[in-house]
Amino acid sequence: MNENILIKTADPNDEKVQKIIDELSANLFARFGSDGKNTFIDWQINNPKFVFVVAEIDNEIVGCGAIRPIEENIGEVKRMYSKFSGKKIGQNILEFLEEKAKTIGFKELVLETRVKNNQATQFYQKQGYKVTPNYGKYIDRPEAICFRKSLI
Repeated sequence: MNENILIKTADPNDEKVQKIIDELSANLFARFGSDGKNTFIDWQINNPKFVFVVAEIDNEIVGCGAIRPIEENIGEVKRMYSKFSGKKIGQNILEFLEEKAKTIGFKELVLETRVKNNQATQFYQKQGYKVTPNYGKYIDRPEAICFRKSLI
């Protein structure tokens, strides 16, 4: 892990944290016409299987990511964002979330992104995620592409 990047759990409702979430939403909306906020409304702050993290460099929040349960042994990666590319921020966030997922007892992680989001699809494939049939509300959504990674 890059020693300059600090990954820590955070409350997504915290004012400082909300800024990076708003930046992510604005970024998605500008690129794809949808901010993804509606996929994050059922967050359970006091449920230990729901993990939200931020990445900090020099006390500045520069990224975020989350996992939540969708089945007993399957977690879903949500709200992945890095303010800067090429600094391994996303990779550090994802590695942290994968370790947390294992301690929670998840055996697999799944996620959805847009087919048009080449940067994200390439990133997840580099991290060992494989394309999987669309799941849940992404079934019959041709703009969505889903990925899966075994943690065992």
